[in-house]
Amino acid sequence: MLVIGIAGGSGSGKTTVVSAIKDCLKGKVTVIPMDSYYKDSSHLTEEEKKRNNYDHPDSIDFDLLTVQLRQLKDGESIEQPIYSYITCSRSKTETVHVEPSDVIIIEGILAFCDPKLREEMDIKIFVDADDDDRLMRVMARDIVERGKTVEAVIERYTNTVKPMFLQFIEPSRRYADVIIPQGGHNKVGIDVICATIDKFLKEGERIKAVR
Repeated sequence: MLVIGIAGGSGSGKTTVVSAIKDCLKGKVTVIPMDSYYKDSSHLTEEEKKRNNYDHPDSIDFDLLTVQLRQLKDGESIEQPIYSYITCSRSKTETVHVEPSDVIIIEGILAFCDPKLREEMDIKIFVDADDDDRLMRVMARDIVERGKTVEAVIERYTNTVKPMFLQFIEPSRRYADVIIPQGGHNKVGIDVICATIDKFLKEGERIKAVR
């Protein structure tokens, strides 16, 4: 089993890179989005939820994520939590059943910010992109998918997204084994990653056959 961590700023193109890897490997991939592991904020008031910093490492339940990743590595299935950006809460009644596979991808802006989680990764990829490109993608996503206003998106980007990127996310690129510039538009970089993963899996199959 190969565990791949994919990090990068909001709107950098991580999802595009993940989709490309999935297309290359055709069903051999289990994707674990870190967004599912936000700590439950249902106990907060609406005003407190608005002020909550979801780009800080403290917002992620790294303990649960690491435990469940280790379960997948042991060949066990997990019940992945469901988090709603609309209500800022984790579902108390529903989960997503996830089975292990040959490749597990941990994807999220803070993927490299926890030492224990990093230790579980075999390959760490940092997806890079220009600040302007990331801002445009964040605006498009948050307005369409999360029901935010333009003003709210700009305020959040200015007050939390950009400062947290500079404080935590950008420095975490030093842990990366591979850096993909130009985000999800870098086809050459993505093709190299896919070829490396495919080679690893074929080598694993060869070793199994010999045994």
